Amino acid sequence: MLNIFLSIKLSLEVMLKRVFDVKSQKGVTMIEYALIASLIAVAVIVILTTTGSNLKNVFSYVSSQLTTP
Repeated sequence: MLNIFLSIKLSLEVMLKRVFDVKSQKGVTMIEYALIASLIAVAVIVILTTTGSNLKNVFSYVSSQLTTP
């Protein structure tokens, strides 16, 4: 998974340098950090959504077992 992120980062950096002819590394670094932060945010959202669904199922099962005599 990390290899995919690194390859995306490198390809975006090369693309940005070619398209915008970036002379300063500060702009490229800021864009890289923004991309990494957005990828982390997406991963966290996916993990929390999955965990939330699983927890909902667990609590529903426990609730149904408690109410059933």
